Amino acid sequence: MKRILTAIVLILVVFALFFYGQLWMITLASALVAELAAYEYLKLAAVGAEAHGAHLRIPFWWMALGTALAFVVTLPNFPVEAQLPVLSAITLILFAWNGFRAPLAQVLPDTAQGLFGLFWIAYPLTLVPMLWKQEDGTALIVFLMVCVWSGDIAALYVGKAIGRHKMAPRLSPGKTWEGAVASIFGSIAAAGLVLWASDSLAARGNLTMHIAEPIWQTLVLAAIVNIAAQLGDLLESAIKRGAGVKDSGNMLPGHGGILDRIDALLVAAPVLWFFLLLKDYLGFGRF
Repeated sequence: MKRILTAIVLILVVFALFFYGQLWMITLASALVAELAAYEYLKLAAVGAEAHGAHLRIPFWWMALGTALAFVVTLPNFPVEAQLPVLSAITLILFAWNGFRAPLAQVLPDTAQGLFGLFWIAYPLTLVPMLWKQEDGTALIVFLMVCVWSGDIAALYVGKAIGRHKMAPRLSPGKTWEGAVASIFGSIAAAGLVLWASDSLAARGNLTMHIAEPIWQTLVLAAIVNIAAQLGDLLESAIKRGAGVKDSGNMLPGHGGILDRIDALLVAAPVLWFFLLLKDYLGFGRF
């Protein structure tokens, strides 16, 4: 019951924000989630380092500052090109910090793990407000979230019911190929529902959920987003298993940590962004 109530509250808050919020609200909410996830990441990385006889030296102030700056440079007053130089500068700060304070053998691994945290957590979540502010941005975000969530639900229930063939037992013993296939079709079906809702609203003159691209493109994109989401889930499992923990944290009752809830999104969002850019470059039109 705790798990279900937490999920309902999260879904209501997320959709209320995307449908009725403003850009600064979505940016602030995404940044807050990123900061909490980054905190969990530092704890995971520290536990993993200790398991191998090392001590992680990534200060929380650096991770918090780097994550915040990743969002600041996405604001309308900043050019998109500013993101990479800022991330490079904050990484050099960590490099210098470790160079003067950490054992020399730890300078490279600590700096690399800090940079990975920014690119794995902060950057993908900056794409949430960037997607939302695009033309038909609300439809884009709803499409992304629905594909990720529906695929996860389909994999869970179908995998438990008929799953027999393990997908990646070393990373996630519970995941099966049957569940993975069901997840893809679950996302495609959910994308179909999003299309139906879009057409129904458009017929009433409401273009909030307008989707202009052909149906086949939306369904193919749903499958691609789903595969990316499943990969994101497996990659987080690899990190947790390397650290010897079951959950990334306990911030969400019945769901574990923040990272446990957004691991799929952290890969799915950049993949969606890339394919939207690719569609535009190839002249396939907008979403």
